[in-house]
Amino acid sequence: MQNEPLELGEISFPTWSAHTDKMAQVGFLTIARRLPSLVSQALRMAWEASPRDTLATVVLNLLGGLFTAFGLLATTGVLTALFSEGPTPDRVVAALPSLALVGVAAVLRTAMQAGAGWAQARLTPQISRLAEERLYGLTSQVELVAYDDPDFHDSMERANSRGVATAEYVVSAAVDVVTAVVGITAVAGVLGVLYPVLLPLLLLAVLPDAWAAVRSARMRYSTMYSLIPVRRRKWIIAGLLAERRSAAEVRAFTMRGFLLRMYDAVARAEQDVMLTLAKRQMTARIVGEALGGIGAALVYVALGVLLATAAIPLAVAGTAVLAIRSGQSSLATLMFATNRLYEQGLYFTDFLEFCAQAEQRLTGPRPLAVPEGFSSITARDVTFTYPGAETPALRGVSVEIKQGEVIALVGENGSGKTTLAKILAGLYEPDSGTVHWDDTALRDVSPDELRSRTAVIAQDHTRWPLTARYNITMGTDKGEPALHAAAAVAGADEVVDELPHGYRTLLDRRFKDGHELSGGQWQRIAVARGFHRDAVLLICDEPTAALDARAEHALFERIRAHSDGRTVLLITHRLASVRYADRIYVLDHGTITEQGDHSTLMALAGLYADLYTLQASAYR
Repeated sequence: MQNEPLELGEISFPTWSAHTDKMAQVGFLTIARRLPSLVSQALRMAWEASPRDTLATVVLNLLGGLFTAFGLLATTGVLTALFSEGPTPDRVVAALPSLALVGVAAVLRTAMQAGAGWAQARLTPQISRLAEERLYGLTSQVELVAYDDPDFHDSMERANSRGVATAEYVVSAAVDVVTAVVGITAVAGVLGVLYPVLLPLLLLAVLPDAWAAVRSARMRYSTMYSLIPVRRRKWIIAGLLAERRSAAEVRAFTMRGFLLRMYDAVARAEQDVMLTLAKRQMTARIVGEALGGIGAALVYVALGVLLATAAIPLAVAGTAVLAIRSGQSSLATLMFATNRLYEQGLYFTDFLEFCAQAEQRLTGPRPLAVPEGFSSITARDVTFTYPGAETPALRGVSVEIKQGEVIALVGENGSGKTTLAKILAGLYEPDSGTVHWDDTALRDVSPDELRSRTAVIAQDHTRWPLTARYNITMGTDKGEPALHAAAAVAGADEVVDELPHGYRTLLDRRFKDGHELSGGQWQRIAVARGFHRDAVLLICDEPTAALDARAEHALFERIRAHSDGRTVLLITHRLASVRYADRIYVLDHGTITEQGDHSTLMALAGLYADLYTLQASAYR
C-alpha cells in the first residue's frame, strides 16, 4: 500500500538538535583556545606534504605583513608633507620620497602575496594526496573485525566523506589565519607607533561578526554530525536505485516505487533539517552584521572626537583611517578564516581521530616468524563474539587439522563455520583460546605473513574491476606457467578462452571494452585465484555456490586432485561433496557437536546424518 508507514529504523532522523549537546559549550573562547592546536596540526600536515612549499608560504606571508607596515608608516610621511604649510608644488615635491617608499612597499607586498599564493596552490594537491593515502592506508590495514563494528563505520564515514576533503581547506584556512594575524600585527604596530589609544577601535567593528561566525559554525557542525547515519542510508538506497548489481531485482520485484518512497522519506527529513539550519544561520548573520555596522560607526565617531579635540594631528588621523581600514580587512579575513578553520577543523579532527583509532586497531610487531609449513594446526577453546553481538559466534571450539588432510566444516546457517575459518586463516583473532601452527601461536606472528601462507576461496568473493589476469594473480607475478596452471585447475581457462582479449580483458562492463561474467564464471575465476596462491593451507568457503551440477562435480574432483599433499579446509552445505573428507566437524550455534569421518557421523545418527539424509532424499 502506497500510504503504509515506512519502517525506517536507522533512517529515522532525530531532531536537528540531537547532537547539540556536543557543541553546546563551544563559544568564542573555546575556539580561541583550540585555534593554536588546529593551526599547528594543519601546518604539521603541510610540512609533511611539502616542507619547501610550506616554508615558502609562511615566510612570504610574513614578508608581506612587514611590507604592509612599512607602507603604512611611509603613508604618514606622505600625509605630513601634504598637510604642511607652504605652496602646493613644494608640498608635493616634499611628499615624493615618502610616496616612492609607499609604491615600493606596495609592489613588494604584492610580489610576496603572489609568491605565497603560488606556494599555497602547490601545497593543496599534495595535502589531499597525503590525507587520502593515510586514510586508505589505514582502512586497508585495520583488523577485519573492525568492519563488523557500526561505530567504526560511522567514524570512517565522517573521516571519508568530509575529513579527507577538508584537510586541504584546513591548511588553507590556517595559512589565511597566519596571514591575517601578520596583517593585524603590522597594523597594530603602526597604530602603536602613531597613537596607542587607537588600538581598541580595531575590535569594535568585527567582534559582532566573530560571534555570528562562531554561532553559524556550531549550528552547521551539529547538524552535519547528526545527519551522518541518514546520509549514509540515503546513499545506500541511491546505490540500489542506480547500480547495475541491483538493477535486475529492482525491476523483477517492482521495487522502484518502494525504494523511491524510502529515498524520499530520508531526503525530505534531510531537506527539512537543512532548511531549518539555513534559517537559523541567516538570523545569526543578520544580527552580527547589524551590530558590526554599529561598531564601525563608533570607530569613526571616536576618530572625529579625537580630531575635534586636537588629540591627534590630521596626518596621523588620515594614516589611522587607512590603518584601521586595513586592520578591519585583516580582522575580517581573520574572522572568516577562523570560522572556516574551526568549522572545517571539526571535520579535520574527525579525520585525525579516526586515524588515531584506526592505528590502535593495527596489529603491532610480533616476535615470531610464520613457519613455512606445519605438521598440524590446532585450535583450543576458541571463543569469538562480533562487535555489538549479545551472544558469541563461537564458544569453546577446538579443532585439529593435520598436514595434507581434507577437513570439512558443516552445519546450518549461522553455526559459525565461516567465522572459524577466518580465525584459522588469521583474518580474525579469537577473544579467548589459542590457535597454533605446530608450536607457534598465531598471536605471536605477523598476520600478513600468516596470510601469505594461506589461500581463501570465498563464497562472497570480490569481483575486481581489473583484467582477468589480475583477478587471478591479484598483483603477484609468478609467471605464465603458474597463471595457466591455476586457471586450468579451476576451469577458468575455458572462461578466459571466450573473452575477447583473453587474460587482458577488463572484467567490468562499466568501462569501455569491459566484459561481464556470469556468476558461475566469476566463481571459477575466484577458485583460480585461490589455487594460484599455492598456499600450504587452502580454505574453500562454499566454492561451488554459483556452479551447476556438472561444473560442481568437476571442481570438487579438481580440488581433490589439487589437494594432493596440500591441506584443505572445506566449508559447504552440499554434504555429498564432503563424504571423502578425512574428518568432518559439525557446528551448531557456535559449538562443535560432532566430529569424525562420513561413516562415523552417519552411524551417530545426529545432525550430520539428518542433514545428509535430507539432502540425499531429494535426489532419490
